[in-house]
Amino acid sequence: MAESGPAADGEASPSDPPQPTPAFLLFPFQSLSRFSRQWVRLGLGAGPWARTFGLLMMVGLLYFLRGPLRLRDNLATVTIFLSTLTPKFYVALTGTSSLISGLIFIFEWWYFRKYGMSFIEQVSVSHLRPLIGGTESANSAQATFTAANGESETNRQSLSECKVWRNPLNLFRGAEYSRYTWVTGKEPLTYYDMNLSAQDHQTFFTCETDSIRPSDAVMQKAWRERNPQARIKAAYQALELNNDCATAYVLLAEEEATTIIDAEKYFKQALRAGETVYRKSQHCSTQSPQHEAQLRRDTNVLVYVKRRLAMCARKLGRVKEAVKMMRDLMKEFPLLTVLNIHENLLEALLELQAYADVQAVLAKYDDISLPKSAAICYTAALLKARAVSDRFSPETASRRGLSTAEINAVEAIHRAVEFNPHVPKYLLEMKSLILPPEHILKRGDSEAVAYAFFHLQHWKRIEGALNLLHCTWEGTFRMIPYPLEKGHLFYPYPSCTETADRELLPTFHDVSVYPQKELPFFIHFTAGLCSFTAMLALLTHQFPELMVIFAKAQVFFWKMAAILLLFKGCASK
Repeated sequence: MAESGPAADGEASPSDPPQPTPAFLLFPFQSLSRFSRQWVRLGLGAGPWARTFGLLMMVGLLYFLRGPLRLRDNLATVTIFLSTLTPKFYVALTGTSSLISGLIFIFEWWYFRKYGMSFIEQVSVSHLRPLIGGTESANSAQATFTAANGESETNRQSLSECKVWRNPLNLFRGAEYSRYTWVTGKEPLTYYDMNLSAQDHQTFFTCETDSIRPSDAVMQKAWRERNPQARIKAAYQALELNNDCATAYVLLAEEEATTIIDAEKYFKQALRAGETVYRKSQHCSTQSPQHEAQLRRDTNVLVYVKRRLAMCARKLGRVKEAVKMMRDLMKEFPLLTVLNIHENLLEALLELQAYADVQAVLAKYDDISLPKSAAICYTAALLKARAVSDRFSPETASRRGLSTAEINAVEAIHRAVEFNPHVPKYLLEMKSLILPPEHILKRGDSEAVAYAFFHLQHWKRIEGALNLLHCTWEGTFRMIPYPLEKGHLFYPYPSCTETADRELLPTFHDVSVYPQKELPFFIHFTAGLCSFTAMLALLTHQFPELMVIFAKAQVFFWKMAAILLLFKGCASK
């Protein structure tokens, strides 16, 4: 599930080649239609005389059509109509305009708050642009190659940025998520999150040879069931067929057990069954590719069970036992770094306050060639803050300056905040926490929720750590260029996190967005239009005669201005 290398987690190395300029900046006319580009070239290449000729043509056309169009009679009719309008008409007109523009403004604001974009702008881009003119290939082969290459690079980076990871510290559905639902009546998991978990279970706990064994065939169908009761019923059916079906015990531990103690009992049964099957698979793994696939599946089951047993021990207060189980698991399966077991180990060591051991784990995994996470970056910042936070004072630091240790702590905080800017608000309790999802998006709000849910207590335990974070975390944003075309220590913050986090986090949670989006133009426009028309309606209602005179004066003014401009244009040509 993981991707190695600096690109996987967004950290930039000094030797990275410069990013190519996006194709849409190099070829601004590429998206215009053929007719539009020809018209642009004609207007740019012909010079001022072409525009003068076009204006004269329009004036001449209006002059020759003044008879058939009856322009003078129509203008007189409009003037008479406007002069006969009563003040009540203007009150109704301005009041209706204010009401309509106010409704549009309210809808635009609601749509922006929910989806992060303007509805009018979205409709214009999605539906009106194709009607005006479609896209076309570039003018040359070089332009086409550059555009295609830039698009493929953008797509590849977007896929890497928006990769969803399994939460290393995810809770138990039956013992924790379901209990939350029983108490609050709210669903802490989204359908998208649970669907990703179902895909993970099918990947980890099934293989091609499951159809040969009846119990595994039943469990293969159980992982695809959407109804929790149907999955639990299928797990019991599998146990009736084979009392040593490890995956059936895993499902019961995850979803039927209502306490951590019950879940631990099920996982111990799964461990006994899983170890037996794993030893058998080791002896048969070299016989055929099917047996190799079965060995991988049995390995996944065994690692998953041991990890969850360690998490049960951690939740039940047996922290030293949990640390030992995690260390043994990492030694037994050193290649399974993609499971991020070291993050479980970091949290358990912080609970023991074994900060030297935490530093040793960070020295191994906080490397440029390995994927980063909020747990790694913020734990590194916590350890450096621990050395100076108990005696840190903003007033004293402003008078004498920062010491070397304080500078290192502040730089570590800035590094962590740049990687995930959503975490500080949860650690400083500026935003309320919710239960973490089963999957997270690195550098996103979902990862921030998952980190703060488990690590807030460790920050509170160290005296002054949260005070140092409060005084320094906002300084990170002064070092990051805006707009976010490049980062400072990492790659630019991905633009797709908001959409993915809204899919992972429940609807009752206010998703944190970075960078804060500016209000779209149409919200400002509709707000101004609503205020202006409301003011006109109020003035027309209070001073009807004066507003009628003002309206007629405005009509006369604009009519005379248009005539003067027309004559001035003709005289200058």
